[in-house]
Amino acid sequence: MEEGIRRSANYEASVWDDDYIQSLASPYMGEKYVREAEKLKDLVRILIDETEEELDRLHLIDNVRRLGLSGHFKDQIAKMLDHIYVAQDWPEEDLHFTSLKFRLLRQHGYHVPQEVFCSLMDEEGNFKACLCEDARGLISLYEASYLSVEGESIMDLAKYFSLNLLARKLDQITEPRLSEQVRHALEVPLHWRLQKLEAWWFIQVYENTSEANLALVELSKLDYNMVQATYQRELKRLSSWYKETGLREKLGFARHRMAECFLWALGFVQEPHLRYSREILSKIAVLITIIDDIYDVYGTLEELQLFTHTIERWDINSLDSLPEYMKICFLALFNSVNELAYHILRDQGFNVISNLTNLWAELCRAYYLEARWFHSGYVPTTNEYLNTAWVSISGPLLLFYGYFTTNPINKKELKRLEQYPGIIRWPSTVLRLADDLGTSSDEMKRGDVPKAMECYMKETGCSEEDARNHVKQLIDTALKRMNKEILMENPIKYFGQAAMNLGRISLCMYQHGDGFGLPHSETKKNLVSLVVQPFPMP
Repeated sequence: MEEGIRRSANYEASVWDDDYIQSLASPYMGEKYVREAEKLKDLVRILIDETEEELDRLHLIDNVRRLGLSGHFKDQIAKMLDHIYVAQDWPEEDLHFTSLKFRLLRQHGYHVPQEVFCSLMDEEGNFKACLCEDARGLISLYEASYLSVEGESIMDLAKYFSLNLLARKLDQITEPRLSEQVRHALEVPLHWRLQKLEAWWFIQVYENTSEANLALVELSKLDYNMVQATYQRELKRLSSWYKETGLREKLGFARHRMAECFLWALGFVQEPHLRYSREILSKIAVLITIIDDIYDVYGTLEELQLFTHTIERWDINSLDSLPEYMKICFLALFNSVNELAYHILRDQGFNVISNLTNLWAELCRAYYLEARWFHSGYVPTTNEYLNTAWVSISGPLLLFYGYFTTNPINKKELKRLEQYPGIIRWPSTVLRLADDLGTSSDEMKRGDVPKAMECYMKETGCSEEDARNHVKQLIDTALKRMNKEILMENPIKYFGQAAMNLGRISLCMYQHGDGFGLPHSETKKNLVSLVVQPFPMP
């Protein structure tokens, strides 16, 4: 292919240039704020200890969690939930109480049967008609229904019942605060929201309620601002790194999305102390993006075959066979993989170089297969597509990197992960399908590799709308499987939350279209909330 007729996706430039990122500054650093936060935490601990009624305890746990503070009070929350679970005292005829209790227990991995809702159902197996006017209870039931697993007919009915009623009632609700709550819930259910972004929204809602606790409000704002200062420092370091690599100048055809890659990493691994994990995940997201654009847009089929073989052999001596732009990309990847492998060998005594190189080879083989489909005009069946696409979206690679950088490596766990169980398969599937829903319209116009919707439309002859609904149903099934195989079964103790978060950041990034390729609206707003704009403090 001649240089002049290479394909181009005409990607827009990122709004986050290095000069702007380096200009960011936060005052919320240093001992003064740490001491202030500790005083407020002591007040909240007293509040937790003095809260005795079960419903009050549930509200407190929910508020602490939604305000983004649950990490500070893990032991106390676990103790309260243990007590609530052991008591097994389920309220009858109280939709809000039952739904809230069910949701919070399941969110924390407790096995609660769906039958706790039976007291709210009539003899025909439907939810009682008298519940239709209970807006608060309906919101709680709706939120609880997203903690379901496959085959739970009562929970499916709960979702259908609450969703339809809330959607119908939305325009009739006269109280602005309640109307905003319903709209927020219907947009994305709480269980699948990104916790830090939910905190940003909920802090503003909670402080204007009559039951707001002043210590909780102050601590949530201060903690948010302090964590934001941490994220800001991380992004500045990453932006400097990216500038030094010269990848933006050397590989101008690709999407350059350093800040957006950091948002992916932040959504995946949010805890402030996991800085190293966010740094590594941000860097590999940059490399994944560039390599994806090489396979999807820029490379010829012949070049892609050479590149795939180079990755498979992982041989620095085979670089001479590659064009200049691929040499630069491979060297950046080679150095990145070796650097992480060195750190893990030094700190944990594990040699993961073959694990990492196998993952990159698998990803590039999947990319190359899809490139062959595109160049030959072949449209696979939906199943054939999905069997490759949950790998080509880079889900397994991201999850393994997340595992390697967030907790001590365990031989038995690693062996289990290499079999690609649900903790790898289902978040990767959600990532793939959310991406397909968000990007398909633009890619169909551009003439890209066929995605899930096009495959399903070709296979069944259905409309684009029907295909979208089918993909949404596939996402719903994958999310239920995540609930069961990750949240409830908790196969890898310290990694489950990160795996669930990959599903959450995927839904967030593609909620309003292609939030990664075209990151100027919601993605920009989310980054400003998380990294730039602190809460005003007295």
